[in-house]
Amino acid sequence: MIRRPGLSVRLKLTLSYAGFLMLAGALLLVAVGVFLVRQGWLITNEWGSVTATPGTVFLRSFAPTAAVVMAFLLVFGLVGGWFLAGRMLAPLDRITEATRTAEAGSLSHRIHLPGRRDEFRELADAFDTMLARLEAHVAEQQRFAANASHELRTPLAISKALLDVARTDPDQDTDEIIGRLHTVNTRAIDLTEALLLLSRAGQRSFTREHVDLSLLAEEATETLLPLAEKHGVTLETGGDVTPAVGSPTLLLQLTTNLVHNAIVHNLPDRGRVRVHTTPGPSTALLTVENTGDRISPQQAATLTEPFQRGTERIHTDHPGVGLGLAIVNTITQAHDGTLTLTPRPTGGLRITVELPTTSLHTGR
Repeated sequence: MIRRPGLSVRLKLTLSYAGFLMLAGALLLVAVGVFLVRQGWLITNEWGSVTATPGTVFLRSFAPTAAVVMAFLLVFGLVGGWFLAGRMLAPLDRITEATRTAEAGSLSHRIHLPGRRDEFRELADAFDTMLARLEAHVAEQQRFAANASHELRTPLAISKALLDVARTDPDQDTDEIIGRLHTVNTRAIDLTEALLLLSRAGQRSFTREHVDLSLLAEEATETLLPLAEKHGVTLETGGDVTPAVGSPTLLLQLTTNLVHNAIVHNLPDRGRVRVHTTPGPSTALLTVENTGDRISPQQAATLTEPFQRGTERIHTDHPGVGLGLAIVNTITQAHDGTLTLTPRPTGGLRITVELPTTSLHTGR
């Protein structure tokens, strides 16, 4: 927005201070003059007779002094007001400087305004908090872009290498190369679809409907049952009807990702996955719990970051794209929910998704 130049805030405050001081001085002088007139302050001649009216006496004797006082108050108000306004606005200058530094691209700068809490300190603290969150968000986006570029580059590089082999070695088995290209291409498509889903969920551009989490849990476990049987993992599903509000498609994707993650990060033999839904007065809970290797709380806190993978997987035929729990976290946040990852003492992970039963946007 283009604005015309105007008076600075410091000058406005200075004029305000001086004007208020002049007004207060004028009222004080008028009050003193009225008081003196009412007390019978009269000029008499040597015979004791009155030679002037009270008003004339006041103008001749008191007005010059009042003018000098008003002039002094004007100068004092301007100089003192300019000084006081500068002192009062000094914190604002620091905040403005920090804003310009952040605008130039430096998000690591902080104001750290000293002193006790007041309006300027609260503004500076809020600005510092905003900068810290923005810096963390930018760093996360940079890591995400770097990781996404690396993940996308890998299948493309493999495809290029396979094509080069097929071109330079006519004796190479064509069916084998086509099969490997199909696998690599499938992985690239899965990664691209996951990135698109992550973007759509983060934009919250979806219609909210009433859904039953228990039905979504049953559908997800039925879909992934062959994968669980292939790797010797037992699936358990339980819970009552659990109503929630959100996108059925996204919440089904969330549930499927959680169950799939619980299967692939499990024990090599006789692993178990338990899916349970619990209704509440204002929230709905979806809990997915699995056996597996022991996970530290520090490691569990990083699993929702994009392209973070667990240390072990029981299968090698589907390496995944490292976005499963990142998508779960984004979908949960888009539904105004809470995602909690808790390491189990005996190994494995307990993941709980808490969703509101009414929409915070529509109140339904």
